[in-house]
Amino acid sequence: MFIIGDFARHGRVSVRMLRHYDAIGLLRPARVDPHTGYRFYTGEQLARLNRVIALKDLGFTLEQVGAILDEQIDADELRGMLRLRQAELEAALEAARARLTQVGARLRAIETEGRMSTQDVVVKKIPAVRIAELSTVAASFGPHDIGPAIGPLYGELCDRLEAAGVTGFGPGIAYYEDAGKGDGSVLVHAGMTVPEGTAVEGVLVHVLPGIEQAATIVHRGSMDDILPTVQTLARWMDSNGYASEHYARELYLECPEDRSRWVTEIQESIVRA
Repeated sequence: MFIIGDFARHGRVSVRMLRHYDAIGLLRPARVDPHTGYRFYTGEQLARLNRVIALKDLGFTLEQVGAILDEQIDADELRGMLRLRQAELEAALEAARARLTQVGARLRAIETEGRMSTQDVVVKKIPAVRIAELSTVAASFGPHDIGPAIGPLYGELCDRLEAAGVTGFGPGIAYYEDAGKGDGSVLVHAGMTVPEGTAVEGVLVHVLPGIEQAATIVHRGSMDDILPTVQTLARWMDSNGYASEHYARELYLECPEDRSRWVTEIQESIVRA
């Protein structure tokens, strides 16, 4: 089972949102500790969370979302509803494009529930590595905030490394931390592996510590479509009695111009629950 903070990270929502869903009966925790009041969730509850977020992002009120889900609509009906609204959004103003991308990601997560094999998860030790990095703060861990934050960082980082004459850098490694503001914001680190002795003005160069025990899974395709992969990893952890220690890292193994051909390894530090 996941504590509320870990479940929020794997669902790419805020803890405040989960507490609100609990208060209105939309998504109850699987268990609440009677002594501490701590909320615990299971990996299987990600399926309901995906549906809640997808329907909410399509403009349904939370009351309507609850009524739809309580009617136990099947996946085909839900896909039909999502695709209809998706077509409407495609004809809308350009300002709606960001929301459309999020809806598509949740839809793909719903469509792949139970179809992605957890046998693809590999537990291994991740060695320490020297990286050059730039960082910034994103408003949340949601893809609508992470994508616009991390993309420009990598563009600027590569430009600075090339201008400094650094060769042989890469692959890229992204990692995340709570920003410490108490508002769900995330400190985003965009790094590239670099040779020893690298020094670039305005760029932090340091050794990123290794991970003693990491659950890893390879994602093939655009990072916009990462949700089914990270939730497959979350379900594997829950089923095998592991808990997450930190935000997952992203190791970008192949990044051709065609983003649909990207290959990324997700690395999540784990401990026995």
